Amino acid sequence: MTDQPMVTLNDGRQMPQLGQGVFLVPPEDARVLVETGIRAGYQAVDTAAFYRNERGVGEAVRASGKPIFVTTKLWKEDQGGDKPRRGLEQSMKELGLDSIDLYLLHWPMPSLGLYSDTWKKLVELRDEGLVRSVGVSNFTVAHLQHIIVESGVVPAVNQVELHPGYQQRELVEFHEQHGIVTTSWSPLGRGALLDDPLFAELGRKHGKTPAQTILRWHLDRTLTIIPKASSEARLRENLDVFDFALDEEDMARIAELDGTSFIGPHPDSM
Repeated sequence: MTDQPMVTLNDGRQMPQLGQGVFLVPPEDARVLVETGIRAGYQAVDTAAFYRNERGVGEAVRASGKPIFVTTKLWKEDQGGDKPRRGLEQSMKELGLDSIDLYLLHWPMPSLGLYSDTWKKLVELRDEGLVRSVGVSNFTVAHLQHIIVESGVVPAVNQVELHPGYQQRELVEFHEQHGIVTTSWSPLGRGALLDDPLFAELGRKHGKTPAQTILRWHLDRTLTIIPKASSEARLRENLDVFDFALDEEDMARIAELDGTSFIGPHPDSM
């Protein structure tokens, strides 16, 4: 499981294409689950201040002694003024790390009118060496255009809801044009897609499970993914996706599912 693909960010740094997500993992379970993931072969983990499990994630990362790529996120209450610095300092304290590999602005929260200035603060924190790379999460094309014009800095990553039922083609195209890496959160559609007969059929074709087939769809689109799993068996299943690829017919059939489901709130409504 060690020979995993990496993606190169627009700042020259590299990030594993597949990482372990820990959204909704209870704080008391985070350390054990992340330790299990690292033993299984995960080289990246994605958390956030809002998840309240950074401490357990950090304990697992430090105990492993391995160079795990750590992503965390700034919550909406820490936008504006010097709050981003304090938010980062709190995350670093919880994680027990001297630097964060990737720090994301979790939601734009346009109703606050602070996301552009907050983005500039994240860039300052990167320039100071407190974080290695900076990006955003749940930003639309309009949000991205605004911060790029205002700051002159293109985010390294935009982490958004993306799965076969919500393929975000326009956004992904914008990312590709501007050198922004797309990370799919909820890459399995929170499990809602697993019962679709198409993925059972494609799984049989490739000797894989429906979940592995969906995750491979993301990888074949050169997206990065952070699937969550609550057991060692599922963690290993999600990681066992590097020995096959979908063909053009498979991809065309999956493309027809676009627009069939949407899970999270729209960024403009937050």
